[in-house]
Amino acid sequence: MASPPPTTGGRARLGALWRRARRWLLVGTLTAVIGPWVLILPLNLVQPFTTMVMLRRAVQRTLAGRTPRYPRRDVVGRDAIAPSLRRAVLASEDDRFYLHWGFDLEEIGNALDRAKRGRRLRGASTITQQVAKNLFLWEGRSYVRKGYEAYLTLVLEVCLPKDRILDLYLNLAEWGDGVFGAEMAARTHFRKPAKALTAEESARLAAILPSPLRWKPQGAVATRRAEGILDRMRYPAPRERPVGPTRPRSR
Repeated sequence: MASPPPTTGGRARLGALWRRARRWLLVGTLTAVIGPWVLILPLNLVQPFTTMVMLRRAVQRTLAGRTPRYPRRDVVGRDAIAPSLRRAVLASEDDRFYLHWGFDLEEIGNALDRAKRGRRLRGASTITQQVAKNLFLWEGRSYVRKGYEAYLTLVLEVCLPKDRILDLYLNLAEWGDGVFGAEMAARTHFRKPAKALTAEESARLAAILPSPLRWKPQGAVATRRAEGILDRMRYPAPRERPVGPTRPRSR
């Protein structure tokens, strides 16, 4: 038996619900588009007091009954971080950092080429993309998340100088279980401030960034990766697009 057509009152309620849904959709869209500008512009002057990654870790530690529940981080200025660590992180994670606008198309092409040759497809995320993910994004691999990550990356690049983006990354990167930021990483792993790190110690810290919960700075994986990072650290990070062929980046 066919259902009767909606009454006038029913149609009015449906119309009201649809208008309300459209308003919420509009508000949500405007918030997603405008909100990042409001949140990112102040980062020229201040460090964020937390990140989405730190909040996730805090929830995980709380559910596991571990202390301290909130991850440890000690924010420091640029002068309090050894230049060798800045160079090591660039050599490990994004050596073309100063040459792109948040997306390293050359490295993306290299990653796709490696995949075509049958090798495992590895990520080609830049430091700016990692800052966007750490600060704002939820876990997952959906197209919506990737699209919003791209938008956040562009906003970061427009709002902040390159050196400031690197400062943010060094102070929010995860360097172990409950360990965030360069200062806490140096004190936890080497019992010294980040300013006093040697080139080898810096390379070892940079070596564990892709998997800081599994790798240790003194472990075999870090030892192997640090050798290549130290080799790339002999050259300054490029700040101008070179003429002619460039050395491919290995990771």
